[in-house]
Amino acid sequence: MVNCEMISFLGEDWTRMTKRIESSLESDISLLDKTNKTILANGGKKLRPLVSLLMARACSGGCVTNESLDYAAAVELLHNATLIHDDVADESMVRRGAPTVYASLGQTASVLIGDFWLVQTMKCILSGGRKDDRIADLFSSTLRSLAEGEMLQLEKTTTADTSEEEYLRIIYSKTASLFETASACAAISVNATEEIVEAAKEYGRNLGLAFQIKDDIMDYESSDISLGKPVGVDLMEKKITLPLLGALETVNEDEKKEIRKKVAEIDSKPENAEEVRQFVFANGGIQCAKNRLRKYVDKAVESLSILPDSKEKEYLTALAGFSADRKI
Repeated sequence: MVNCEMISFLGEDWTRMTKRIESSLESDISLLDKTNKTILANGGKKLRPLVSLLMARACSGGCVTNESLDYAAAVELLHNATLIHDDVADESMVRRGAPTVYASLGQTASVLIGDFWLVQTMKCILSGGRKDDRIADLFSSTLRSLAEGEMLQLEKTTTADTSEEEYLRIIYSKTASLFETASACAAISVNATEEIVEAAKEYGRNLGLAFQIKDDIMDYESSDISLGKPVGVDLMEKKITLPLLGALETVNEDEKKEIRKKVAEIDSKPENAEEVRQFVFANGGIQCAKNRLRKYVDKAVESLSILPDSKEKEYLTALAGFSADRKI
């Protein structure tokens, strides 16, 4: 995995950050404690805290503060809290190749465990000595964006009329906003100038957009269902993403209406999903999405130009490329 070398490079900073996460999730309620340990053991790529620590060091000449570690831990806690809640909303039985909390313990326990992770997120944010309204604003804005993005996506699955503007708002809200917060809080934690904080936000935002667009491309392209979410789930959930939006731009209004109608009727006509998928391939939707993905990667890399050359900057650049080239 691309992040193994970076984690090794971060060394003790990474170890201290992960210990913060582990200690914050300890509980004398055995079921809660056991479940939290299981979630951590199946923890995914941990890209958000990786971005956060690399950015803090890139902005400070290789140093981090206690707040840097707290904020990096917080973004990972928040990310997992939202996944636990998402699995309840979507009735998902598998995540990262393993049973979800929802599958193992049911709805009530899943909601409570997700709430616990949210509370511990806030504890990490507040545990440091820094009193900076920007941190609270960033995390609260992200929480609001996550909720609004989920509701907008839910609304659009009932109408199948998602526009590109709405799609970009959804993926910013659900994915890019947390990358943006992870990156900006890292810069703030090491007393970076406002200009650098804005550059860090720009990096995180564009990285997050690229990351989600790649996910949406893989939902059409990938044939490996053993990792992550099942392939093709977006269409079965009537989600209109960038590959389909790109393909729709190549046809006339009547054809657009017909394809959107097919998406809207997938509940009763599941065979429509494969027809829509083939439409996307036949009309250049994948390549259109890949072109847009590359533009966001380029913007992310460009935003780093304000930072001095360093190994951390090289790794942040590599992460932007990874978002476009990854297979899982």
